[in-house]
This record gives sequence, C-alpha cells and structure tokens, in this order.
Amino acid sequence: MSFNPCILLVQLDEPLSQRVSLDLREGGYTPMAIADVSQSLEGIKNYQPAMVVINRQGTGQAGLELCRQLRQMGNSVIVIMLVEQETVEERVTCLESGADDFLLKTDHTQTLLKLVRFYLTPPKVIKEQLQFEDVILDLTTRQLFVNQKVIDLTMKEFELLKYFMSHPQEVLARDKILENVWGEEFQGESNVIEVYIRYLRLKIESEGHKRLIHTVRGVGYVLREG
Repeated sequence: MSFNPCILLVQLDEPLSQRVSLDLREGGYTPMAIADVSQSLEGIKNYQPAMVVINRQGTGQAGLELCRQLRQMGNSVIVIMLVEQETVEERVTCLESGADDFLLKTDHTQTLLKLVRFYLTPPKVIKEQLQFEDVILDLTTRQLFVNQKVIDLTMKEFELLKYFMSHPQEVLARDKILENVWGEEFQGESNVIEVYIRYLRLKIESEGHKRLIHTVRGVGYVLREG
C-alpha cells in the first residue's frame, strides 16, 4: 500500500486552493484545505501533515502566530509561507516565525511542487557532495557543512550555493544566475540575488569562515579563495 504524504493548505483563496490541490494530487500527495487559520491546530492534530502551506496575506499575523505555536509545541512539520512580495523584510518575518521557507503566491504551482519535493523527497542512499576548500554541500541531505558544523539551507539558498560550487573560480553574471537558479519566469525583486548572497555569506561567515562568494563589480559574483 503506497503512502501519499498529507499537505495542509491553510486559508488559500478558493481558485488557488483548487489549482494547488489538483497539482498536488497529480504529484502523488494528499492535499487537505482549511478555510480558517483558527482551525489549523486541530487540523494538524487530526491529519498529521508532512507539510503546512500558509497563505501569509490571507492569514496575516494569525499565520505567523500559528507557525510560532507549532515551534513552541515542538512540532517540526515543514511550514511554507505563500507571500505577496519577496522582500528582505518579508523573508525575515517568515523565517523568524519558524517557517522553513517561503514562496511567491504568484508563482506557478509547479514551483510549489518543486519546493514540496525538495523538502519531502527522502534522501538517496548514495551520497553526492560538492566541496570547495573546507565547505561541503551535501546534495543528498541538502545540508551545508562549514568547519564540520551542519547548517540548514532554504531551497533557494541551496540551489544558489550549488550553482556557485558547480562553477568554482568562474565569474557568474547576474542574468546567468537568475536564469539558472530562479528561471526565466521570475517575478520577484531585482535585488533578489544580493539578498540571498547576503544570507549565504552570513551563514558561512558566522562560523568564522572567510568570505568565499565575492562581488565582481559591474558583472556578477564568483566563488573563490580570499
């Protein structure tokens, strides 16, 4: 008997909920929709979902509070926030509430499916890794190791660092990075690359590591020593 992971959709508007539910079913998942965020804790208790997708705009502060409550209860279910704009402030607000990641509400549902698979697909038995100096990116567990300490990455942080580590010492133009990491249909802010590189630098350098991702003024970025 096959097991289809349950994904709880919290207060998505009806057309979006129907579209997402259809795509999730076709992708092998079991979507369950809750129309009111106040019913979410009960729904999580009853359905035991593998992931919770929360409409940030529709739920407002209640969606953030739901995420905080889950973490305070010790519940480690994957939480994804659907946001109207991909800004630094919104990113910080979502992640500090305990969300694992966020996604633009206007993105195609296939992008959500990609995010779902990123977090819910069991790791392969065979290990694959990328290494630059003493920084290791495990492609199996999707974890970053800096000075032997594990650092968790969001999906976009992982994809961005993977792209850099697959092209070490190579100067990568901004449009090339956008094309390969975000895709041609990206509709977010123009400074999205700078935002994510800032967070990658903070995560790597917080462990006392020297800077590896360098800005090449007027061109883009490069992964290199010193």
